[in-house]
Amino acid sequence: MRRPIVIDFETKKSFREAPLPKDLGISVAGVYYYATDALMAFEEHELSKMFPYFENASIIIGFNLDHFDMPVLQPYYPGDISKFKTFDILSDIKKLLGRRIGLGDIAHATLGTGKSGHGLQAIQFYREGRMDELKAYCLDDVKITKEVFDFGIQEGKIHYPYDISRGEKRALHVQWDRHMNYKGDDGVSLSLPF
Repeated sequence: MRRPIVIDFETKKSFREAPLPKDLGISVAGVYYYATDALMAFEEHELSKMFPYFENASIIIGFNLDHFDMPVLQPYYPGDISKFKTFDILSDIKKLLGRRIGLGDIAHATLGTGKSGHGLQAIQFYREGRMDELKAYCLDDVKITKEVFDFGIQEGKIHYPYDISRGEKRALHVQWDRHMNYKGDDGVSLSLPF
């Protein structure tokens, strides 16, 4: 049976250096695989080892997935990434709330924990060759994304900061459990050209 994966990518460049996602380059990709409870990091030269997880996933879950991670991946993947079934947590939050909120803010309000750093710090790790720190940062983001997603499934809601100066947060009701109950065929995603 096909199972979901959660992903996050770190890039070699910032948007100031490369305004289009396809030109940012992947330094490290992080994947959580529900089927085996495995958390994995792949460096740029190892990305082909990651593709079978995408091709066999029931759904690919991420935060800012549709407008960042998947476009960043396209130059590396020989198939059509638009064929993959995805769920973008940030897009759903924006649809429900009418605005974007960062993963760190959502995690802090929902889980009581924040991110371990920020994207520009990850680029610095890459440039300085600090790959172990970069992988740890990326996998921390994957873990936080998964935990926010799991919380939304279990509780039917997540939390977001409402009035930061007063430490107030509000609940945002979500219906994410449908993404774990995929009933489609159990075959591989047909994303490669024939």
